[in-house]
Amino acid sequence: MPIRGIISLPGDKSISHRALMLASLTNGDCLIHNISSGDDVESTRSCLTVCGIVSEKSGNTVRVTGGRFQVPQVPLHCGNSGTTVRLMTGLLAGKGVSAEFTGDESLSKRPMNRIIDPLEKMGITIESENGHLPMLSKPENVTGIYYSTPVASAQVKSCIILAGLGALGKTQVEEKIKSRDHTEVMLKEFGAEIQTDDNITIHPLKKPLNEFEITVPGDPSSAAFFAAAAAMIPNSDLTIKNVLANTTRIGFYSVLENMGVDIGWNNMRKENGEWIGDLHVFSQPLNGVHIIEDMIPSVIDEIPIIAVIATQADSPTVIEGAAELRVKESDRIMAICQNLRSMGAEIIEKKDGFIINPVTKLHHANIKTFGDHRIAMAFTIAGLLTANKNTLDDEDCINISFPEFFEILKKILK
Repeated sequence: MPIRGIISLPGDKSISHRALMLASLTNGDCLIHNISSGDDVESTRSCLTVCGIVSEKSGNTVRVTGGRFQVPQVPLHCGNSGTTVRLMTGLLAGKGVSAEFTGDESLSKRPMNRIIDPLEKMGITIESENGHLPMLSKPENVTGIYYSTPVASAQVKSCIILAGLGALGKTQVEEKIKSRDHTEVMLKEFGAEIQTDDNITIHPLKKPLNEFEITVPGDPSSAAFFAAAAAMIPNSDLTIKNVLANTTRIGFYSVLENMGVDIGWNNMRKENGEWIGDLHVFSQPLNGVHIIEDMIPSVIDEIPIIAVIATQADSPTVIEGAAELRVKESDRIMAICQNLRSMGAEIIEKKDGFIINPVTKLHHANIKTFGDHRIAMAFTIAGLLTANKNTLDDEDCINISFPEFFEILKKILK
């Protein structure tokens, strides 16, 4: 059944998180249209509310009133959201606000030392459970630092930048491999003093950020699932309107082109510092690709669906340098390999990735999602390649990022 149609998507999750947080640093009202409806973004809004930042939601628009923070009287529960806990820790440190952070079972297993180390260097006292949640942050006399990130992580980088907004002296961050740069783009757009040359240099805020009204562009990571289906299923022709086209986020579409897919970006324009366009995808015969470590940050969220596409290529696909996948919402390398094998794929698991040899036909299977939204969506798309749909052990985990996923998928199945 081909994939056909013209669709629009909910707002980008990364920008939605940051828009809420940066609105809190203004001294007035901000409007955020087409905000992500996922549970993760709602976790950020909830944490801000507990910290005294008022917001009102109507449909997919949120009005945030920036101003004075208050010390939360209860722990900040971040749900499943690594972005919430890591960026909120930096944001509150920059405001001098102490807070305790908790999360669900999955988030409590994810490593926090990657933000604890730089924050402690900035003079912030952190107490944690051996580098995991629950975590208590006590900022006093926060001082700017020079920090070279040991892993390519926009969350770590953004945590340090947000803390640096309230530090004594400038803060500099060096990235060996560039990660998504929405924090820098948005801060510059809304009035912060930040330079993004060889290193990122952030100066303490001298005044509140400018109030803003933005429409969040469609999430390219959400678009990837539908683009993948259109690429794999013969006679497909899909347009996805108003998709974020930030170069640090669209590595997946370069991978698709390298696999032989016909990709078109139309109606390109810049809004609030970010490139946006309409994405056009046609089905094409596919070939395998080799994805190395330098490419991983720009495709980190899309690797589960790349693995599915790779099963339909005419030559092997190799993914390496992706050890970060082991500490996402699940061990995604293990989850990808286990579920693809259950569908009949030939896949060799490596410490930092995998090798997929092409197969002619997959069969449906009972999919173990491990509570991971991207695994659930990737293997829903994989089920379109089989005679019968895959069965997921947990469909609800998709609500973490994309509650509208199944509704939109139904619209384009022709």
